[in-house]
Amino acid sequence: MTRSVWNKGIAAAGVLGALAVLLWLATRPPPLTIQGEVSADRVDISARVAGRVVRLAADVGETVEKGALLAELESPQLVAALGLAQAALSVARADLERVDSTRPETIAARRAELAAAEAEIVLNREAYNRQAQLVRTGNTPQAKVDEATRNLETSIRRREAAQAALRLAITGASAEERALAAAQVKQAEAALDQRRVDVAELTIRAPFSGQVTTRVADIGENFSAGAPMISLVDMQHAWFTFNLREDLLKGVQIGDILHVSVPALGGKTIPVRVTVINAQGQYATWRATRATGDFDLRTFEIRAHPTEPVQGLRPGMSAIVVWPDRRP
Repeated sequence: MTRSVWNKGIAAAGVLGALAVLLWLATRPPPLTIQGEVSADRVDISARVAGRVVRLAADVGETVEKGALLAELESPQLVAALGLAQAALSVARADLERVDSTRPETIAARRAELAAAEAEIVLNREAYNRQAQLVRTGNTPQAKVDEATRNLETSIRRREAAQAALRLAITGASAEERALAAAQVKQAEAALDQRRVDVAELTIRAPFSGQVTTRVADIGENFSAGAPMISLVDMQHAWFTFNLREDLLKGVQIGDILHVSVPALGGKTIPVRVTVINAQGQYATWRATRATGDFDLRTFEIRAHPTEPVQGLRPGMSAIVVWPDRRP
């Protein structure tokens, strides 16, 4: 009789224990499930200069490599400006050559002018000597002597001018003139480089490998500088993003490994590493506490990158993760 009572007691205790476990499981909070999405770098590509679309080399849905041609524009104004800049550079270089060198013909002409001035001095000096001799004998008026004197002085001044012109022809331009001409050449080269860059911007290429997701450009349309034409998404470097209330961030650190399930990939579980923890925008009105005693809580963005490349992962796909720590 005692053994039977003992067995019944043990059975009752087992039943009570099982009931307690079931009750604990029934009242235990379910795991916290967070839903996020797949994101990737997206760039709206535009031209730095205005132009008309003459060629489109990529359509929506196509995958392009880095540096691949996307579109070509035309701008007659830029082409004309390029030609003008090339002509201005040629003029500046020609002027620099002129300043740096003197033609032999110019030097010869200056020597001839000097010789003519010296011959004129000889002639005028002889005329002056004759008039001076005659005025002493009274055979010529003083006016003739004065005229010969002026002619001699004028010829001397002409010789001085011819000598200065010859020195200038031999020496060439001054250092200041050479520096100015060289600076004008550099300025023209810089203007030409700028025009070449502007014309090069008429050809639009992919800044990275990715997929064309949007194309608003059509043949013949005019686009201003900076107007988006094509959207490109980097499919090779997608990441996961989740928005999480700050009281659920306990223990979460950059570098932690999470396991994300992607329904679009058949529920495939993907290991990801937390790379960014950012606070979202401020809430509209700041209050230290609510009337109920609860605190205003902010939302944080959790960004995680797959530890290995995942085939078929596309921006916009949903992502599910069972959060490791829940705070009710």
